[in-house]
Amino acid sequence: MDLKDLYREVILDHNRSPRNFGRLDPADAAATGHNPLCGDRLHLSLRLDGDRIRELAFDGQGCAISVASASLMTEAVKGRPRAEVEALYHDMHRLLTETDFQPPRELGKLMALGGVREFPARVKCASLCWHTLEAALRQHDAAQAADASARAAAASEAIISTE
Repeated sequence: MDLKDLYREVILDHNRSPRNFGRLDPADAAATGHNPLCGDRLHLSLRLDGDRIRELAFDGQGCAISVASASLMTEAVKGRPRAEVEALYHDMHRLLTETDFQPPRELGKLMALGGVREFPARVKCASLCWHTLEAALRQHDAAQAADASARAAAASEAIISTE
C-alpha cells in the first residue's frame, strides 16, 4: 500500500465513522459553516478550559472530504492551547493550497488532506471546518469581552449629583 492509498483510507474511515460527531450542550461557543458550492453544512460546538479546547463536536452534512476533514480536525485540536490551534489552522491552510509546503511540525493524519490541493473545488470542502472553528473562537472571544465590559460597568462606582 503506498502513501496515497493510506491517505485515501484515512479519509474514507473518517467519513464512514466520524469522530466527535454530535453537539455539545451546553457549549462555550458554537458556529455554523456552509459551503454553497458543494452543499456542505457544518455546526461546530466547543468547550474551553482556560486557553485550551477541552472538548469539541460537529454535526451536519457534507461530502466525504468535508466530513473527514472535520473529524480529523476535532481529533487534532482537542486538548490543545489556542496558540497551537491557530498555528495548526495556518499550517492546514498552506497544506491545502500550496504545492511545495513542508509543515514545520508533525501534522499526523491531517497530512491525508494534502492531496485535496490537486482539486481546487475541494479545498473549500476541506477547509470549511477550520473556518468554522475560527468563527466559533471569535464568537467566544466577543462574548467574553461583552461579559467583561458588563461586569466592569456593574462594578464601577455610580456618581450622582443632587444639583
